[in-house]
Amino acid sequence: MEASRYPKVVNGAGYAIGDLASLGEGPGFRKVRRGLGVTAFGVNAVVIPAGYESGFHAHEQQEELYFIHRGTLEMEFGDGSVHGLEEGTFARVDAPTMRKLRNVGEDDAVYVCVGGKDGYVGRDAYAPEGEQHVGPTGDSGERS
Repeated sequence: MEASRYPKVVNGAGYAIGDLASLGEGPGFRKVRRGLGVTAFGVNAVVIPAGYESGFHAHEQQEELYFIHRGTLEMEFGDGSVHGLEEGTFARVDAPTMRKLRNVGEDDAVYVCVGGKDGYVGRDAYAPEGEQHVGPTGDSGERS
């Protein structure tokens, strides 16, 4: 990662922390992968102005997961279907599926897009020696 390019990102031993503003300003892409040094998958946050519509696109290999953080978007697919995406909505799209987004709200919208390929790693979390891992719902962290 280019620390000088993202001076507001906090970097520690094995981690990095930054908010939307620390990764850029104005409309467009926030390079989360580059800014935080993510190496296992692609990830961007996108600020999309009111009334803006992206062009159609697809991918050769990577499946994408979209999360609508703020605002109201529509996602249109190559088959002509259109779906409203409110704050808190997730949308998964296969690599070759054509898709485009439009901001149908009155303010900027923000979405996060994560892309990857080659499958799920599985549950590989572990606790330090002598401690039991407990998740947010009381899950003991047992591997299945």
